[in-house]
Amino acid sequence: MQKTRKSIAKRFKKTGTGKLLRRTPGHRHLLRNKSVKQRRRAGSSKLVADGQAADLKRAMPYA
Repeated sequence: MQKTRKSIAKRFKKTGTGKLLRRTPGHRHLLRNKSVKQRRRAGSSKLVADGQAADLKRAMPYA
């Protein structure tokens, strides 16, 4: 039986088409020092690069 890497499953979400979404870093604290553009872009989720996605999908087989 394959096991799910829980630390990875908590950080990434699989879309309907099988791609992976990740949160943008830098949106938790010290936001006053960041530009509006930085804050706006950090608010949305991004797709994981193809090179990294294969390893992450293998680590969470049932997600």
